[in-house]
Amino acid sequence: MVAFIASFIFVVLAEMGDKTQLLAMAFATKYNAYQVLIAIFFATVINHSLAVLTGHFLSVIIPMDIISFLAALSFIIFGLWTLRGDELAGEDKKKTRYGAIVTIAIAFFLAEMGDKTQLATISLAIEYHNMFHVLMGTTLGMLFADAIGIIIGVGLKKHLPDKAIKWFSAIVFILFGITGMLRIILPLIGIGI
Repeated sequence: MVAFIASFIFVVLAEMGDKTQLLAMAFATKYNAYQVLIAIFFATVINHSLAVLTGHFLSVIIPMDIISFLAALSFIIFGLWTLRGDELAGEDKKKTRYGAIVTIAIAFFLAEMGDKTQLATISLAIEYHNMFHVLMGTTLGMLFADAIGIIIGVGLKKHLPDKAIKWFSAIVFILFGITGMLRIILPLIGIGI
């Protein structure tokens, strides 16, 4: 259950202000919110399934100390990436002959490729060794965060500065990364935790 909760929280934090959350908000101005959420669900399940499988595969072939260190380092990088922020590059303007759900799912899937939430999913799969709980946590976290973006994101943006949201998310990622690195480094230098 820890894997599910951690995956949910981390993806919610990673998704706040992320390009794919901005994409969800943009699509919600053109399409029905339920269609947007259904499309995000399908795109996320496929995308994060690939990420979880990748994380599992990496944890089988690479020693766990190295994997754990790299996973912790990746969370620090995610924190710094969160501070940098993302912008849409016209993904919400692309036209297609397919229906709304297919159009949104394809755009969302492509936008999520190599995105920090996909990379976080790989790291979470490595960290927790529970593919199902990580997949469920990251998928529901993505839906939750994007629902926030769609439903109340515009209202919150008027009252909460983007900087405050970014800094909070970034600090959580960086602290988790530092904690993970300390769990590996301190025993190596003879300090027990």
